[in-house]
Amino acid sequence: MRSNYNRNPLVGTWQLKSYVVITDAGEKTTPYGEHPIGYLNYSEDGRMQVIGTSSGRLVPHDPTPTDQEHVSLYKTMFAYAGTYSLEAGKVVHHVDISWNEVWNGTDQARFYEVNGRTLTITTRAMNPESDTEAQYVLVWEKVTSHVLL
Repeated sequence: MRSNYNRNPLVGTWQLKSYVVITDAGEKTTPYGEHPIGYLNYSEDGRMQVIGTSSGRLVPHDPTPTDQEHVSLYKTMFAYAGTYSLEAGKVVHHVDISWNEVWNGTDQARFYEVNGRTLTITTRAMNPESDTEAQYVLVWEKVTSHVLL
């Protein structure tokens, strides 16, 4: 039986390189900073997971963050997991669990383009900063296989 790996360009682990929000007026923002940190994984069995954070995040003063520190940490991250389905140039994330409970049970459609070791994912969504729709562009780089013996 032949593996789906060769037919599915998304399978593997990707490292976040940039996260840009573009308004309809053309204004660009980087809500997770100029150098966000994150990983996106698509497995051959149809599961996906993603986690991302701002670089230079707050480090709590104690092992148990204060309420204010919790809020700051929450606002500088995103994370969710579930299954995914592919169409030509489109991936749909079927969210099982998320850092934001409102996403649980939803389908998050994304458009994608793979160019060599670079994956660009785009979507239109509400920008909570301005309460208007915006274009989200995330650029990922394929992580080289790493096996520890």
